[in-house]
Amino acid sequence: MTSRTSLILLLLGLALLAAVPLAGDAFYTELVAKTLVLAIFAISLNLLVGFTGLVSFGHAAYFGIAAYAVALLSPQYEAASLWLVFPAAVGLSALAALVAGLFVLRTKGIYFIMVTLAFAQLAYFVFHDTPLGGGSDGIYLNVKPSAAIAGQVPFDLENPTHLYYFILAMLALVYAFLARVLQSPFGRVLAGIKSNEHRMQSLGYLTFRYKLGAFALAGGLGGIAGFLYALLFGFVTPELLSWHQSGNVLLMVILGGIGSLAGAIAGALIFTGMQEAFSAWTKHWQLAMGTVIVFAVLFLPGGLGAIPGRIRRALQGGGANE
Repeated sequence: MTSRTSLILLLLGLALLAAVPLAGDAFYTELVAKTLVLAIFAISLNLLVGFTGLVSFGHAAYFGIAAYAVALLSPQYEAASLWLVFPAAVGLSALAALVAGLFVLRTKGIYFIMVTLAFAQLAYFVFHDTPLGGGSDGIYLNVKPSAAIAGQVPFDLENPTHLYYFILAMLALVYAFLARVLQSPFGRVLAGIKSNEHRMQSLGYLTFRYKLGAFALAGGLGGIAGFLYALLFGFVTPELLSWHQSGNVLLMVILGGIGSLAGAIAGALIFTGMQEAFSAWTKHWQLAMGTVIVFAVLFLPGGLGAIPGRIRRALQGGGANE
């Protein structure tokens, strides 16, 4: 698939998503908005798993930290400034990832996976077992932040349609930003580290610093998703930091295709769609969903992102036989 074709498909997908609120169904608008938030979350994890070769099982920590940050930093009965609370929440997530990365990146393999999980569980219990996070009940965000600039309000996040387009714009910005980062020298070094870290070290690259930068960046981008989740639903609970939340986003990446930004978005769409469909169909929806995921991994190992490549190779093979 050429870059021009990919761009056309991305613009078409963006146009379709932009048309969702025009249907006038509030339920489906919120459902798609939730999916877009999870797509940002999946993209942020894919930076680690797909492009750096770091399988983190604790990525939900940074998602939850940002969600709690917006709730804790906002006054109870008045709107905080979006332009202050947004960078603060994302910055806290990135800082938490930076601190965690200083420790977890000194391990490899299964030890790395388990230590990332341990840090996430630590963050989970900080909010679950202390008054800071309101315990298992969580915290409500009674008033969404205001986007006012010098007395002018360009958009109102209390308006569901405005909030939807704000989330869609953030997804587009995160996608474009990461696509640019991956094409930069920094992104090429990350690809080299994934392929052969020892060779990159022999070439003089300080791979620990690059991995730490990627870890902090992924945490910050995951924080954007957590911030938007808090805005969308108006409450946060410790479950946002739990291990199964980290597992869910990892499944989205696997379903969509490891190492594919567009695949991560598709994985979030498919995962959320299956969750809604199976839960409406049966009370044992988790069993049904798990079965589909197992078959998807077995028969589509490259995820949804590998399908265009398979079609292209099949067409080329057919052309060669003719």
